[in-house]
Amino acid sequence: MKLLILIIYFAVLVGIGFYCRKNATDVNGFVLGGRSVGPWLTAFAYGTSYFSAVVFVGYAGQFGWKYGIAATWAGIGNAIIGSLLAWVILGRRTRIMTQHLDSATMPQFFGERFSSNALKIVSSIIIFIFLIPYTASLYNGLSRLFGMAFNIDYSICIILMAVLTAIYVIAGGYMATAINDFIQGMVMLVGIVVIILAVLKSKGGFLAALDGLARIQDAEVSSTPGIFASFFGPDPLNLMFVVILTSLGTWGLPQMVQKFYAINNENSIKKGTFISTFFALVVAGGCYFLGGFGRLFSDQIDIAANGFDSVVPTMLSTLSPGLIALVVILVLSASMSTLSSLVIASSSTLTIDLIKNNIVKDMKEKSQVLMIRVLIVFFIAISAIIALIQYKSSVTFIAQLMGVSWGALAGAFLAPFLYSLYWKGTTKISCWVCFIFGSVLMIVDMLGNLGVITHILPPIMQSPINCGAIAMLAGLVIVPVVSLITPKPDKQIVEGCFACYTKKIEVEQKTALADD
Repeated sequence: MKLLILIIYFAVLVGIGFYCRKNATDVNGFVLGGRSVGPWLTAFAYGTSYFSAVVFVGYAGQFGWKYGIAATWAGIGNAIIGSLLAWVILGRRTRIMTQHLDSATMPQFFGERFSSNALKIVSSIIIFIFLIPYTASLYNGLSRLFGMAFNIDYSICIILMAVLTAIYVIAGGYMATAINDFIQGMVMLVGIVVIILAVLKSKGGFLAALDGLARIQDAEVSSTPGIFASFFGPDPLNLMFVVILTSLGTWGLPQMVQKFYAINNENSIKKGTFISTFFALVVAGGCYFLGGFGRLFSDQIDIAANGFDSVVPTMLSTLSPGLIALVVILVLSASMSTLSSLVIASSSTLTIDLIKNNIVKDMKEKSQVLMIRVLIVFFIAISAIIALIQYKSSVTFIAQLMGVSWGALAGAFLAPFLYSLYWKGTTKISCWVCFIFGSVLMIVDMLGNLGVITHILPPIMQSPINCGAIAMLAGLVIVPVVSLITPKPDKQIVEGCFACYTKKIEVEQKTALADD
């Protein structure tokens, strides 16, 4: 029965990919869906790209175990900061300026905004390098649940997910991804609610589960009674860093910001803001809330032997076969939607920003689309290989991989992108400094944690989660400070970029009152 459900599910995804081929004949259609994607598809594409097996298996398990029910704050932060404020602050301005500058990717935006081909090339290289570990982490999380449900070898899980995602993304591009994201998002919304109710029921209901959690003590964590059922948990400071990384990080991730490029109109932005926030509250809030009860299953979990990634699969292993099938499809949906978003972002960036006009002069439209498709295959293949290597190496935690990726990308891009949309005084040099600071800081942190070099960072920054959060916050200071002490940008270029915001448009009177 479980296998039949999966086959039907895969057939639907692939069918949609081939159905959307007509929308993927040029770069604009393949990468952005012709900038005509409505609120529901855009909001669900944003949400499903946001939450994957990394959150459901890795983060929910690790932080639920560490912080108890207080881990739910991460989900609330994802909804308010990572979705609501991201749409309100970035949505409209991103859509307007990227269309004005005719940019389809984040590096292309930086190149046009600051009239710098070097910025475009370097940012595309950073994206390609640091999206790979994130993609590898998606396979890892999925393998845990496939192994639990079907006893399938890890390598088969990777190949299956990689091949199916490649087929529908290559066939239908962004539009196929967006439609599939909507279907996958509906599965995630229903699935997480059903699974939470089932797990709590297995422990006697919500109040009984909460009471049981309050009775658990771990002297190595805290001596305070009931700490895992408390409002802020045993470690509020590190929990705050988790909230910052997983929430504010979306503002600087190319695969997330690119969703705003494709939305079709003002009304879609308003609706999409509400839909995306609701989606994040249910899915992310639900995942972390569920993970918060992980210690109720401590008699079945050996963290030392199997790591935090085993927490959630263990919690779900006692569910009925039908619910386990739902869990597998839920996490598969989350992972494939995120993977499709990552490979489109990475392959389009390399083609448009690095290969076109730099390696291949006068690259035709059809050649660009073909190259994007070829790079999708390459990107999926290399990330799958790294996932297999990572599985057998010392980097065993999903959260560790995602922390490095998110920290580097958002640390490098968040502040330059945000200030570039709002502040005319943002300089090219400030972007360079932020690019270098964010990416180098996370590389140093990663090499220190792997034992390749002696760790030179203070203890609080040796966690990729904390280091990534600090990189983002530091960028918000670095860009304005460096911009104020470096030569001002060319006024003509800046005014040309910001002219899009002052362009006069006609609206219905119900939207804006007339002056007279």
